[in-house]
Amino acid sequence: MIEKKILIVDDDKDILMMLEARLSKAGYKVLKANSGVDAIAIAKSEHFDLIILDIVMPDKGGEEIAEELKNNPGTENIPILFLTCLYTKKEEMKQGHKIDGNVIFAKPYNPQELLKEINSLLVSKV
Repeated sequence: MIEKKILIVDDDKDILMMLEARLSKAGYKVLKANSGVDAIAIAKSEHFDLIILDIVMPDKGGEEIAEELKNNPGTENIPILFLTCLYTKKEEMKQGHKIDGNVIFAKPYNPQELLKEINSLLVSKV
């Protein structure tokens, strides 16, 4: 089986380290970016099966990054999952992890639920 590659983007280094450890343990190859500019450059230079984006970041927000990637032929089909503190757990659960057509997980997230959603997104991509 081919190892799936995930790009995680967050300006919080602790979140990047925790996510990288969890996803690596689950068998995914993980690359990290701690800024929007770096995320776009990395996403355009390599193939990813999924991108996990924080929405609130100092240079470029996750929504802006997602829009730029969706408008690029090389990255337009990569599923994006938002991990954010902009929504509450209650809002997230009420919407079934989907808000405005995007997959959203509120921080702090449930690691098992997040892995289940990641697996689902990657299986549906095949």
